[in-house]
Amino acid sequence: MKSVKLNNGIEMPMVGFGVYQVSDEDTEKAVSEALKAGYRLLDTAAVYGNEAGVGRAIKASGIPREEIFVTTKLWIQRENGYENTKKALENSLTRLGLDYVDLYLMHQPFGDVHEQWRAMEDLYKAGKARAIGVSNFHMDRLMDLITCHEIVPAVNQIETHPFYQRDAEIAFHKELGILQQAWAPLAEGKFEIFGNLILTQIAQKHGKSVAQVVLRWLNQRGVAIIPKSVKVERMLENREIFDFTLDEQDLAQIATLNRDEIIFNHRDPKMVKWLAEHRG
Repeated sequence: MKSVKLNNGIEMPMVGFGVYQVSDEDTEKAVSEALKAGYRLLDTAAVYGNEAGVGRAIKASGIPREEIFVTTKLWIQRENGYENTKKALENSLTRLGLDYVDLYLMHQPFGDVHEQWRAMEDLYKAGKARAIGVSNFHMDRLMDLITCHEIVPAVNQIETHPFYQRDAEIAFHKELGILQQAWAPLAEGKFEIFGNLILTQIAQKHGKSVAQVVLRWLNQRGVAIIPKSVKVERMLENREIFDFTLDEQDLAQIATLNRDEIIFNHRDPKMVKWLAEHRG
């Protein structure tokens, strides 16, 4: 599956390019290379500090705006969630050098979530975002948001990889017509993923890399992906996942890897400190 229609009818690529933890200076070069490699979905966020680099690369590419799907994210608004959310998107658009984004996500389920979402609904209706969604929302928070508002999020971007497979979330999102998109699809290289025996054997069987096997596994489960790399050869490799199919045996073996272990723990003292330092 190379693209998917979101619940409001717009088309979104299933494979995108993420720029988390890439400096603004390096982002321009990385995104330029990604666009040359054929990527047409770019994923950034206000808190990443590299929206301007993404915007410069888009402008320099010469690719028509309508051919590039741009996602950015609203950071936590601690006060006056409605007005500050509208200002936040305007600031993001200024940094990106764009008139609209294709997808605007609420980055975390914190702050005045309901006022933030109300503003995002209005921004969507005003054409500032072609679709709106959320990120890092657990099922209960997502259902609360849906129950209290008019627009159902188009996307929920959450950590998903072989060691945190999120079967319940995939089923839940499909039932509600919400696309699940994986951040850290390659587990940020943790858990010795690239040396994992099961994944290595499956990769050898198909003549592919471990990264390609994992990304194809996610794609076959209907999960969109935004792998990140600053190396051109890896960018190209991460897109070459549509010329093979994992069989039932492969899928059953990968299922045994699930540990339900997360990378990004909001309750971890280091994360609590980071969140405090990045207040909206």
